[in-house]
Amino acid sequence: MQKTILDIIMNRSSYRGKYKNIKVPKEDLIKIMEAGLAAPSGCNKQTVSLIAVDDEKLLSEIKQLINPPICETAPALICILSQKIYAYRDRCYSVQDYAAAIENMLLAIKALGYESCWYEGHITDDDDIASKIASKINIDKGYKLVCILPVGYADEEVKLNTDKKPFNERAWFNSFDKL
Repeated sequence: MQKTILDIIMNRSSYRGKYKNIKVPKEDLIKIMEAGLAAPSGCNKQTVSLIAVDDEKLLSEIKQLINPPICETAPALICILSQKIYAYRDRCYSVQDYAAAIENMLLAIKALGYESCWYEGHITDDDDIASKIASKINIDKGYKLVCILPVGYADEEVKLNTDKKPFNERAWFNSFDKL
């Protein structure tokens, strides 16, 4: 049975477990990245660029840079790059742009049967793992690595986050109605 986009949205969760040792086909990585690049972009400045990493040697080198370790068994990573381009007067929408691109990719990843997790703070913290990864993948000046998404088949149970606040505590109609 084909899932609808609403099914995928409501049943997607961040996966931080181990991945099966099954290579992600390049065609699927392309579909995932195309979904990311199809996201809306503030004033159409298209500040997001992507690099898929599926070469085993390069993946191993990147994973060795990440401490504490995350996604060490993922057969592929998608690196999200951002450019600071002013869209309107002094406004830059690059954060909104890459957030929209990441969400599109997370949904595409789930739709294709894979799992992932948005890793941003872990690599952009004070130890600046992102810069170390960026040098491994030859990122040009003017681009900043802001996030990585592991991609692969889950090797552990995928648990849906059921610890969400109820709808009526976070959404209202016509007026803010704090209980």
